Amino acid sequence: MTDTRPPAITLEEFADVTRTGLPMAYRLGLRAEAIGYGTATVRMPFDETLVRPGGTISGPALMSLTDYTMYAALMGALGRVELAVTTNLNINFLRKPAARDVLAECRIIKLGRTLCVLDVTLTSEGDDRPVAHATGTYAIPPKT
Repeated sequence: MTDTRPPAITLEEFADVTRTGLPMAYRLGLRAEAIGYGTATVRMPFDETLVRPGGTISGPALMSLTDYTMYAALMGALGRVELAVTTNLNINFLRKPAARDVLAECRIIKLGRTLCVLDVTLTSEGDDRPVAHATGTYAIPPKT
């Protein structure tokens, strides 16, 4: 979804959502670096506690980054819809991430009234080759 409309949430507002409502994302240090209308780029700082046996960043950490990035892109299109929830997340791990920050780039593929389908690519900082690719779906709460 490429759109020139301005984002419906600012980086500062999304950081506030993280601080006040997403303690795990906050603890992981996840940080949105860019939010557009239906797009987001998020950084997960490298930390030794994220490494699993075999010397790779754990799958649960990468899935958390993916889900958080989808949430940011959705809010970039709709604003502060904190009760939106993940209904599906499919991730393919493609190569071992380097021992450095991981970047996730997300875009909305389709935004409907009740569901949003998103696409995410994860890379190690400084290397454009994907370490994982994911698609996901978010349920959008009804307007009250």
